[in-house]
Amino acid sequence: MRPTCRWGLPISLIRLEGPDARRFLHGQSSQAIELAQPGSCLPTCLISPTARMRGLALACIDASGIDLLVVAGDGDTIRTQLDRVLFPADKVKLGPVDSATLWQWQGEPPNHEADLLRPGVDLGSGAGAAVWLQRAGQGLPGWLSDLQDLEPGAIEANRLRHGLPAAPAELNDETNPFELGLAPWVSLNKGCYVGQETLAKLATYDGVKQQLRHWRSDTPVAPGTSLSTSAGERAGLITSAQGCEGLALVRRSCLEHATLLAAETPLQVSVPLGFVAPPVGAGGQG
Repeated sequence: MRPTCRWGLPISLIRLEGPDARRFLHGQSSQAIELAQPGSCLPTCLISPTARMRGLALACIDASGIDLLVVAGDGDTIRTQLDRVLFPADKVKLGPVDSATLWQWQGEPPNHEADLLRPGVDLGSGAGAAVWLQRAGQGLPGWLSDLQDLEPGAIEANRLRHGLPAAPAELNDETNPFELGLAPWVSLNKGCYVGQETLAKLATYDGVKQQLRHWRSDTPVAPGTSLSTSAGERAGLITSAQGCEGLALVRRSCLEHATLLAAETPLQVSVPLGFVAPPVGAGGQG
C-alpha cells in the first residue's frame, strides 16, 4: 500500500561524539548500545536510578558517535543529566540540543528509500514501521512532501490508540518502562546501567503493579480522574484524554476488566496497539 498521509513528531537531537560515546550511553540508558554496529537505530529509555521515566529516545549509531533522538521527554533536562555524569576521562563530546522532526506515514515507503530509520518499536505506525529524520534546515524527500498532513487531533488520537507515552502524563516519577509497555526498549542482559537493578527485580519477580491501557467512553473524561470497578475497587487513574478516549494506568488486579468506571462514566478498556507485555522471569539473565 502506497503512503497516503504523514505526520511529524517534534523531537530533540543530542549529538554524542567520540570513541567512548557508545560505552557512556550504554551505562546511562536501558538499551545495549556499547557493541552496536554503525547504522543501528536502537530504542532506549532514559530512567532514574530507581527506573522512573525521564524520556524515550532512539540511539542512532555511526562510526564517530551517536545521534540521540529524544522522542518523548524534555531534551534540555536529559542533556543536563547526561552532562552531570560525564567525567573528564570520558572521551565524549556532548553537543547542544537541536530541534528535529521524526516523520511517520500510513502505508509503505518507496523501496529505494535508503535514509529511513528502523527502530523496531511502535512509534505510532506499527512495530516494524520505518521513520524518517528531518534535521533542522533540511527539506523533505519528494515522496514524503507530496503526502497530506494528518490533522493535530488525528495525530493525538493515533498516539493514544498506540499507547505511545508522553511527558508528563505517562513519563514521570511514578512510572517505569514495563508499566508503559516498553519492554523492547529495555535490555535485561547487558550488564550494569542506571536503573538496571530495579528493572531486573521487576522482571524476575513479576513485580509490575500497573499497566497502561487505552480507554473509550460516551462522554469526555478529564486526566487525573480515578477509576474503579463496578464493585467499588480502586482500579487506576486517567493519564491522558482527548474527548472520549485516552490512556490510563490500571492496577494489576483490574487488568482483566473490560469496563471500568470514571465516577459514574463507564469506560471500555483495551490494550493499546503498541503495548508489549512486561517480561516475567527474565531479570536474572546475565
